[in-house]
Amino acid sequence: MKIGIVGCAGRMGRMLVNETAKTAGCEVGGGTDLAGSPFIGKDVTLIAGLEESGVLVGDDPRALFEAVDAVIDFTAPAATMNHAKLAAETGKIHVIGTTGLSNDQKAELKVAAKTATIIFAPNMSVGVNLAFALVEKVAAILDKDTADIEIVEMHHKHKVDAPSGTALGLGEAAAKGRGVDLDAVSVRSRDGHTGARENGTIGFATLRGGDVVGDHTVVFACEGERIEITHKASSREVFAKGAVRAAKWAEGKAPGLYSMRDVLGI
Repeated sequence: MKIGIVGCAGRMGRMLVNETAKTAGCEVGGGTDLAGSPFIGKDVTLIAGLEESGVLVGDDPRALFEAVDAVIDFTAPAATMNHAKLAAETGKIHVIGTTGLSNDQKAELKVAAKTATIIFAPNMSVGVNLAFALVEKVAAILDKDTADIEIVEMHHKHKVDAPSGTALGLGEAAAKGRGVDLDAVSVRSRDGHTGARENGTIGFATLRGGDVVGDHTVVFACEGERIEITHKASSREVFAKGAVRAAKWAEGKAPGLYSMRDVLGI
């Protein structure tokens, strides 16, 4: 299976190149970087610290989609939406790990998925997706009037979106378990005299600092006891492993918008 990496010269892009190259049944079919990048024309695998492959970095995403079976995308929302349109036009697999997409952009993915096989998840880690399933289950069992849900996340100081896509994904899992709309019950910040906590709300707390890859905890605070579901990522390699696994799973699947929970069968 030929897999292309958009943004292949970045830190995550290089990790995706490495994971693709060492995965049985997969090969690096190409990579792109922004126009004007000093990596344009360089060997894709060589810049990722691997042996030279003869596959060169380009700046044309369309050419990449046309040349490979699947494209893995951990870029930025605007770029990802352009890539989704290319996936729809070429009928290729598009694996999306980009965070910070708006509700309108997520709706656009559904349109693109009419003619492309798209896997989109706020986090590609297998462990995080198991946490999504656990959070949904626990939220469905506990009484919303006696169990307060708080989501705490911490990432490195260079992260530009908050709360993280994974934190929002955990919030959506909790809201789904309760049968409510997250937008209607989420509390994103608290400052000053806020008054007592409103029953049924889902709170978010965001921390930023250092080089933290990603820590997430969902707290179910009840009277007399507390349940905490925590996932800590110590390497971005877990995201790369999940993304390549998703690309392989998507081979031969019908067009549609899938999640990592589909990939894992949970």
